[in-house]
Amino acid sequence: MIATTPPPPYFAVIFTSVRTEVDENYTETSTEMVRLAEQHAGYLGHESAREEVGITVSYWKDLESIRAWKQQTDHLVAQKMGREKWYAAYKTRICAVERDYGVQI
Repeated sequence: MIATTPPPPYFAVIFTSVRTEVDENYTETSTEMVRLAEQHAGYLGHESAREEVGITVSYWKDLESIRAWKQQTDHLVAQKMGREKWYAAYKTRICAVERDYGVQI
C-alpha cells in the first residue's frame, strides 16, 4: 500500500537492507516496530517491500521526530538485533521531501 502523506515539506527515512539467514523474532519485532512507529509523534506513514533487498521508507513530520524515533527504547533494541543478527548489510538515508505527486487508489 502507498502511504498517504500530507503536502510537502516532510522527511523520509529510507532503510535498505540485506538479511542474514537468522530469523530469530525478526517478523514479530518488525511488526512491533511498525505498531510503535505509528504511535510515535511525527510519524506520517511508511511503505515496505522485500525481495533480495528490503526497502522500507518511513515518512516523518520533521527531523526531530526522526531523532526521537531513533532513540525510542524498543527501537534501540531492534537496531542492536539488526546489527548483530538480522542484517548482512544495511544503509539508512534521510531526505527532505520537497515535492510529491501521483494517483491514489
